[in-house]
Amino acid sequence: MAKQKKDGTSREKPQGGKQAKKQENKVAAGPGKIEVRHLSRVEGHGNIVVTLGPEGQIDEARWEVNEAPRFFEAMVQGRPYSDIHHIVSRICGICSIGHQLCSIQATEDAFHIQPGEQTLKLRKMALHAENLQSRLLHIGYLVLPDLLGADSALALADTHKKELLDVIGCRRIANEFSDLICGRTTHPQRLIPGGMEKVPTRDELLELKKKLKQGLEQAEHLVTLFTSLKDKIPDLDRPTEYVALVAPTEYAMYRGEIGSNMDQRRPALLYDQVTNEYCVPQSTAKWAKNVRDSYMVGSLARFNLNSELLGPKAAKAAKKIGLKAECTNPYYNSLAQLVECVHSLEDSLHLTEDLLSRGVHPEPAAEIKPRAGRGVGAVEVPRGILIHAYDYNERGRIVSADCVIPTNQNHANIQKDFDALAPMLSGKAPEEIELKLSMLVRGYDPCISCSTHMLDMQAGRPEGRVIFKYRKD
Repeated sequence: MAKQKKDGTSREKPQGGKQAKKQENKVAAGPGKIEVRHLSRVEGHGNIVVTLGPEGQIDEARWEVNEAPRFFEAMVQGRPYSDIHHIVSRICGICSIGHQLCSIQATEDAFHIQPGEQTLKLRKMALHAENLQSRLLHIGYLVLPDLLGADSALALADTHKKELLDVIGCRRIANEFSDLICGRTTHPQRLIPGGMEKVPTRDELLELKKKLKQGLEQAEHLVTLFTSLKDKIPDLDRPTEYVALVAPTEYAMYRGEIGSNMDQRRPALLYDQVTNEYCVPQSTAKWAKNVRDSYMVGSLARFNLNSELLGPKAAKAAKKIGLKAECTNPYYNSLAQLVECVHSLEDSLHLTEDLLSRGVHPEPAAEIKPRAGRGVGAVEVPRGILIHAYDYNERGRIVSADCVIPTNQNHANIQKDFDALAPMLSGKAPEEIELKLSMLVRGYDPCISCSTHMLDMQAGRPEGRVIFKYRKD
């Protein structure tokens, strides 16, 4: 927890656990600041800065991103189509499969390529495998310690060994699942434009089927655990716009239109009519807005738009845990992630059985004829809708690229949640303020490093802050 210093600022200590209990009756004394520099248990670097007034009230709660800008959109310029999906998978070690699939979609769209049915099924399975890996990491190692009052997942080995083993076992299955479909767990080798480099054998799929059934049992144990801990999740009712892929016949993950609870559906090609990215002084990552000043992407957004298309076991899990659409508590994003874990295992089992019944066989990749054109890909990765847009020249080399990362789209919504939460936390102990705000950010499961883009730093520093400007060239 944060320890107050003489100047009114604070430095971060591990959230939750004994520190929180020890300080629970201490009221914020202002004026001063509560600062969490480089929030723990998230990917990348983000800061929480709270300014306290003379009566201990919260005058401002600010979400900052100070991660160094990334240059992937510039890196791919001039590179041939065959290199692109391998380069962009390095944007994120957690979502490397999703970035590859989104990149491949954009390339296939630009060159008018239609992959075969077996390839599409295997790609959906690859995406399920990655989503399982990431969601289980977040739920089990980053969120669960907060709910059980522990400083980290390591402490749970003594207090909740069986539950921790369920998380570890289920995630191991997800890792082996990724290895089988993609060739390795991170930075896939088998996913290519037009097809697959290699497909799993019948024996491998039969073994996978057993593991997926085992994973379903372990995931259902986790549903029971989180149902018992639901009352430890903070309450925050803040309606917002929810944006996710939608499709008429399935819980959209690999393909679909861009849907919203407040706006019309649009094809992925028109993504920029929804994302409307812009820059703010407090962030090296762009923010996004559509109908309102912010919107949310990720598991809760997908659940709110597509819950009626969940598999039977996932729908049962949602009912047991008490998750209903339209849910407006952003802290419940972790619960939606758990429901999606059940859905991913359930749908992957169905896809595996379908491949076994039809017979899996090497499928020649579609012929690729480079042409000048524009292509857009859109897939749902763990943190929300991911978009890649490429302009190719007639030689099949990238002229320009745009990658819209899910966490980019959530930054503004996190800030709006802070604004809504601040009056509720005014006058509370600094440790409680820090914990509730930290839990909120962690609930979004942000991938902060992936969300930063190429920026120019201007000389002006109004209010002591650096102003950043996005460079499009």
